[in-house]
Amino acid sequence: MEPRIAILCNPGPENVKALRVTDEASLLLKKEGIRFQTFIFAWPDSLEGFTAVWVVGGDGTLHHFINRYPSVEIPVGTLAGGSGNDFHWMLYGESTVSQQVARLLAGNTRRVDAGRCNDRIFLNGVGIGFDGAIVKDLVGKRKLAGKASYLLSVLKHILSFSEMPVRLDADGVLVEQDCLLLSIANGQRYGGGFQVAPKASLDDGLLDLNIVGRIAALQRMRYLPVIERGEHLELPFVQYLQGRRVLVESPRELPAHLDGEYYSNSRFEIEVLPGKFLFSV
Repeated sequence: MEPRIAILCNPGPENVKALRVTDEASLLLKKEGIRFQTFIFAWPDSLEGFTAVWVVGGDGTLHHFINRYPSVEIPVGTLAGGSGNDFHWMLYGESTVSQQVARLLAGNTRRVDAGRCNDRIFLNGVGIGFDGAIVKDLVGKRKLAGKASYLLSVLKHILSFSEMPVRLDADGVLVEQDCLLLSIANGQRYGGGFQVAPKASLDDGLLDLNIVGRIAALQRMRYLPVIERGEHLELPFVQYLQGRRVLVESPRELPAHLDGEYYSNSRFEIEVLPGKFLFSV
């Protein structure tokens, strides 16, 4: 079938970078004589008739895409047009737009896992507790490139955030304690480069859990860089597990995020969706 690519650009109001990347990718496709259609503020109701779809934006844009088109079967590519671009980095690493386009046109594909939390699908992971409070603080604010916005908010809350009572069941392994944060990860990183789950793989059919217990407020500053580098799994207050189904419950509503998008609940039913999406790599 003759290629026909749908390019879906970040529909948010602060999408200058995504628009620039979309324009550059469009020029490259025109040069190659490849048919495509660009959608910016109004995405199509269906992707029928397209042979591939390219999503231009960051992790939030991808999160929006997979929840709008949860049954997409054509290859999905991602062009880095957001602030963090963590999922893009895990698939492609650092690259220019022309290099990204060349890779997407090469025709190589990879099945990747996703996850479901209650009624939402995610790619990178779920952060509950401290991570959720950070993302809540960033809602509606203009984000800086990389991890800058995330890091500034971390520094704002790191001394004042209180641990939360949690009961967790991961494939029958029960944990009940006060926690600073929980991360249930499909990918290795979020927040613009924080290596929250350094052992995670996008296609192993498992979710990686980091359960971080109580840490004295002043000690949190010491361990923040350790977590950023992904060197925290052996720390005495960190419990690391893997599982396919996870239930997190608390007597109170907890701040959380899915792929960096704010969410809150007192009950999180989470499961891995093996090989859910086909990505161009």
